[in-house]
Amino acid sequence: MVNRLKSLKIVGSGPGDPELLTIKAYKSIKNAEVILYDNLINEEILHIASEKCLKIYVGKHPYGKYMPQEDINTLIAYYCGRFSNVVRLKGGDPYIFGRGFEEWFVAKELEIEVEYIPGISSMQGVGLSDIPLTHRGVSEGVWVLTGMKRNGDIATDLSLAVRCNSTVVIYMGMRKLAEIARIYLMNGKGDRPAAIIQRASRADEKKVLCKVKDLVKASQQAGMSHPAIVIIGEVVNLQYNLSALLQRERNMV
Repeated sequence: MVNRLKSLKIVGSGPGDPELLTIKAYKSIKNAEVILYDNLINEEILHIASEKCLKIYVGKHPYGKYMPQEDINTLIAYYCGRFSNVVRLKGGDPYIFGRGFEEWFVAKELEIEVEYIPGISSMQGVGLSDIPLTHRGVSEGVWVLTGMKRNGDIATDLSLAVRCNSTVVIYMGMRKLAEIARIYLMNGKGDRPAAIIQRASRADEKKVLCKVKDLVKASQQAGMSHPAIVIIGEVVNLQYNLSALLQRERNMV
């Protein structure tokens, strides 16, 4: 019996458009013997793999059916013990609210070698909608928060982020839109620009722009659903304020 080196590649597939894959991610998928893939993976990306590759769905539908993380860990151990080229394929970047490092830890405990291959995150994908995450003189930074902690609560840091001029990005926040709006209203920031973007970079992308106080109404009118990303800050409206933006740039030179 051949003694195989146990190894795992934790690969980010980006926001969805196959052309946004890194070269390293593309090669890993193309050469994979086994791919354990998530719910968010574009089918076109799976077609990159060879016909002989075992493609195993281990996804979690938001607030619906899902494969328990313990079962995913068991599959990682099983396939890494039998194949030398196993890919754990995740949407966006595996280490940004993707539980990728939890699987790194499990693999390391099992003495499985791990290679991390970053992906373009969904928050970077908002740039495709002409929304920069930062801009000189407009946004002082970026807060990246979860809308759903393990106990079901929204990130406590939102009460701090609302007080600054930085861009706020909220993952998994669609069930918390009313609470997000309430926090901003309580801090006198209900008119701050906001956007909800679903399936960034894909042909079926959906997005809506509104004031943060109107998040619930705007999402319902636009038919938005899970998963989607929420962006809050003045950067959302920069694309519609070109003359003011150009004047600001001239003044800063």
